Amino acid sequence: MQKVKVDMNIGNNLRTLRKANNMEQDELVARLSKYEILITRSTYSRYETGELNVPVSIIVALHKLYGCSYDAFFEGLDLKDQ
Repeated sequence: MQKVKVDMNIGNNLRTLRKANNMEQDELVARLSKYEILITRSTYSRYETGELNVPVSIIVALHKLYGCSYDAFFEGLDLKDQ
């Protein structure tokens, strides 16, 4: 299995959204289980730090949990002009 290289980090946006919803990582991970997302706090922490790519299923579940737009996850990210 080939590891996917992290090319853009949405971790800061994940952290901002979590804090805006007054949640600690442990609470968030527990709430994600409602959507059948079973991860550890350690794994979620690695999404926020950019060590791991964030699966689409996590983004969809967070979108539902936070009631935010999908744009909120990608705010401030842009490709560099070539």
